[in-house]
Amino acid sequence: MKITIACVGKIKEKFYREAVSEFEKRLSKYCRLEFVEVADEKTPENAGAALEEQIREKEARRLLEKIREDAFVCSLEINGKRLDSREFAKWVERSAVNGISHIVFVIGGSLGLHESVRKRADMALSFSDMTFPHQLMRVILLEQIYRAFRIINGEPYHK
Repeated sequence: MKITIACVGKIKEKFYREAVSEFEKRLSKYCRLEFVEVADEKTPENAGAALEEQIREKEARRLLEKIREDAFVCSLEINGKRLDSREFAKWVERSAVNGISHIVFVIGGSLGLHESVRKRADMALSFSDMTFPHQLMRVILLEQIYRAFRIINGEPYHK
């Protein structure tokens, strides 16, 4: 299975890059992992709703250009479906059994995702009602994907 993490912006902090690198190494045993990063837009301090919408739209266009039509797209958003780790593992496993060979997880920028990305998504997934920095969300997502593969393969993983 191929898993793509499509996200807005680059990881700036070294400790996030190191965590991503560690999970990338661990996941190489289970899947082909790729990252697609698109440029984020600078958001002025007192940006109004219209400008924020324009920024989300620009970032969305960049993301959507990078997503293949045959990929299963899972957007990460607060209002998405909630799964615990075992349910998430079952979903990943079912996806593979049902012939889904490429899953793209989409993480928006600081203003979230534009409606066009939500419409393209085959599924919306939520990790919490809380908002996480998009850099940290990559690490959380990678850890859950790794945990899912460990569960699928009946391998031990701390609870």
